[in-house]
Amino acid sequence: MTAQTAFPGAVSSADVPFNKKPVSPAKIIGTVVGYTTMILCSLFILLPFIWMVLSSLKPNNEVFMVPMKWLPSVWRWGNYANIWTDSSMLLWVGNTVFFAICVTFLQVFTGSFAAYGFSKIRFRGRNTLFLIYIATMAVPWQAYMIPQFKMLSAIGLADTRWSIILLQAFGAFGVFMMKQFYDTIPEELSEAARLDGLSEFGIYRRVILPLSGPSIAALGIITFTNTWNDYMGPLIYLRSPDLYTIQLGLKTFISQNSADYAMIMTGSVMSVLPILIVFLLGQRQFIEGIATSGMKG
Repeated sequence: MTAQTAFPGAVSSADVPFNKKPVSPAKIIGTVVGYTTMILCSLFILLPFIWMVLSSLKPNNEVFMVPMKWLPSVWRWGNYANIWTDSSMLLWVGNTVFFAICVTFLQVFTGSFAAYGFSKIRFRGRNTLFLIYIATMAVPWQAYMIPQFKMLSAIGLADTRWSIILLQAFGAFGVFMMKQFYDTIPEELSEAARLDGLSEFGIYRRVILPLSGPSIAALGIITFTNTWNDYMGPLIYLRSPDLYTIQLGLKTFISQNSADYAMIMTGSVMSVLPILIVFLLGQRQFIEGIATSGMKG
């Protein structure tokens, strides 16, 4: 029994014009050209990384072979085992993970807490103070890194883990990013929580933070990446080899093994791989956090 016999006057699905609007050839060509351009740009960006990974698996004499040879004649998977025994990679990775986790936690906490104050608490001069604080983003670090180094050295924090942690534990970018998100949260939620007797810290912890997952994830990924890739900070403050991060350690390894190009590429892959994994795991939250923070391009 069909729908028309069961229900007289019913319209058959075959009679409904779902999408009979003709598509112009210009639109089809534009779509094909757009996707082709994006694919070519992606390949152009990924080619150096692909070459680095393949070079890390080559014998040393094939890395800069002319003409260039993409695939190795012998796959040297042992390079990834040798890098741990031929260098202090475990120590460098451990130090870098420690710095990245500490700095990320502190910057997310201080940035989100300060952003809550600027966004949800009304006090005299709030906007002026916020603009002055955000204006520090326009000052390059190179302009004040020497006074900063002298201050930390004067209190005995140079060549310690505290120097790197305090160097990056506070940032105007995190405050700005989190405030952009907090401004989108209805003020009625905070007012209702105040009427229920919650303190400002209670509102921040029990109302605002549970709604801030994507923005916190985005700020955390950005901070973790910047701390992991930081070279100038450890170069200036750290002197003891026991405190070297992976960036300083690779620089030392390259100077000692300047002709072992395959191992240098292996170390470079090892330095990039954790960041790639972190970004892939948090890609969804990162994109959602950027979008909800009002920082879309």
